Amino acid sequence: MQPFPRPRWVFLCVLSLFLSWACSASPATLDDIKSRGRLNCGVTQGLAGFSSTDDQGNWKGLDVDFCRAVAAAVFGDGTKVSFIPLSSKQRFTALQSGEIDILSRVSTWTMHNDTALGISFVGVIYYDGQGLMVHKKLEVQSALELSGAEVCTNTGTTTELNIADFFRSRGMPYKLVTFEKSDEALKAYEAERCDVYSTDASSLASQRLKLGNPDESVILPELISKEPLAPAVRQNDPQWQNLVRWTLFALINAEELGATADNADALASGNSPPAVRRLLGAEGDFGQPIGLGKDWALQAIKAVGNYGEMFERNLGSQSPLKIERGLNKLWNKGGILFAPPIR
Repeated sequence: MQPFPRPRWVFLCVLSLFLSWACSASPATLDDIKSRGRLNCGVTQGLAGFSSTDDQGNWKGLDVDFCRAVAAAVFGDGTKVSFIPLSSKQRFTALQSGEIDILSRVSTWTMHNDTALGISFVGVIYYDGQGLMVHKKLEVQSALELSGAEVCTNTGTTTELNIADFFRSRGMPYKLVTFEKSDEALKAYEAERCDVYSTDASSLASQRLKLGNPDESVILPELISKEPLAPAVRQNDPQWQNLVRWTLFALINAEELGATADNADALASGNSPPAVRRLLGAEGDFGQPIGLGKDWALQAIKAVGNYGEMFERNLGSQSPLKIERGLNKLWNKGGILFAPPIR
């Protein structure tokens, strides 16, 4: 007796189901990082306050501290991270290709960046806007006086598009002079190859300090865009995306709940309020769904402090930049910084 032939459609259905499963299966980024023993973090090629090296070659900055927090959440050790400096042009490709595990590099969360590049932004770490710096001798008081100006900026960034929007919408002629590296754009501005240097306002404050005569340049009062700066990961690993996102949320919640690098251990072991106990792993097991232990947030906070500590150390009152918190104050302190609760 001949075996009953299986219809071709059965085979195709089985193949389709297998391919669907294979395509939806997520690569285990966390497992790769643990196996490697280090987190690979993409940062700028040098931007004070966010990611730059000191005289001993040590990386520091808000974006650097965030990567250290993620490393601490994973390993219990914030030093287990390698920092990979990237230009604006290189940054997304490095993330897409797997060269880095996380991009923590003053990158703007836009619809195109979030939907067309195979990456996902995990949450806003700094609310910014694009600013304009001009030579003081031009005696310009407002961006509306810049008709015909030559503008230096970085290629491969939203700054190019924002400049075009600002000048074109006002019928003002302009000339764009672009560079791959921020320092190249700044040097061109300092050599007066352009009238204006434009980038995120926080970056302008940092770049201005690099000039030979900072007092000869002024940052105009207008912001010409919204720039929500956010760390990013690849889209194809939900667990890793959740881990990085909730590390950021944990640092923001820590500030709101009063947990600091110095008191976190005491709060975790003491009679703290329920929200604090959940955050620090003394109650519940919120690390399990993201592949971590109960004390993941405690380790992150001990490594770098809460969001407020990170901000003041790198950008605010304890830094040379002296940037005001502004929109980056907590939601209950007059700002818009807000994190969902851990519960």
